[in-house]
Amino acid sequence: MLLGFLGVLGFSFSLPATRLAVRDLDPWVVAFGRAVVAGVLAIVVLRITRARRPDVGQWPSLGVVALGVIVGFPLLTSLALHHVPASHGAVVVGVLPAMTAAFAVLRAGERPTKAFWGASAFGLAAVVGFALSQGGGDLSGPDVELLGAVVLCALGYAEGGRLARDLGGANTICWALVAALPATTVIAAIATAQSGLHAGTTSWLGFAYVSLISMFLGFFAWYGGLARGGVAKIGQVQLSQPVLTLTWSALILGEHISPGTAAAALIVLTAVVATQHTRVT
Repeated sequence: MLLGFLGVLGFSFSLPATRLAVRDLDPWVVAFGRAVVAGVLAIVVLRITRARRPDVGQWPSLGVVALGVIVGFPLLTSLALHHVPASHGAVVVGVLPAMTAAFAVLRAGERPTKAFWGASAFGLAAVVGFALSQGGGDLSGPDVELLGAVVLCALGYAEGGRLARDLGGANTICWALVAALPATTVIAAIATAQSGLHAGTTSWLGFAYVSLISMFLGFFAWYGGLARGGVAKIGQVQLSQPVLTLTWSALILGEHISPGTAAAALIVLTAVVATQHTRVT
């Protein structure tokens, strides 16, 4: 639980930091550039620790991790946050724990109880209701991008949590970053050549955060927690992330938090308390 919370604490500033970064930088530069920076750091860590190479059968799973948390989530959230506030994205991304639990059943062999699914569905309903109310009864383009990011990220979380049982949390994300490095480097270079790197200090600070914490160090704790406590159970800790992200959005970005947004976040937080009183086998 402690490792899971430390991971969530680090991830809770990811959306505000991304919002800062895309103010001046192209979303594609932010999404793939941060993966390049984290990939270089991963090489250093793997060499210093002399980590063993993954088995042949583990590389496809590392590819799934890379697709979900290194490519899919960063790209889709960067595109969405180019148009909507971080506070809006925080509530929509609150559906992530429920989706992670679903992939935990499919990929990690876990069996949540009916009470667990009921609590998760409660949080999911709050998030979807919020998105629909903000879009006038329809899901907007950014909401579709955010929900797509959630699906891919949940897949990456479940697969990474399963791999971390054998590889360890740090090695799992490091090897996934290395596996993705050839592709992320090429795409980041193309995006940089087309849009340039002209940005202010705050945008670079946002980029630095998502590169070092969101894409790298946060996963050390997060995957370690998922491996020890179970993907479905510890994954629900992330239901508290919307409240944390709303706090950073208000304090750092000066975004206005409407009563409806705050209410949705509190309902989601209630769901995480409920899930932690259920059993996952």
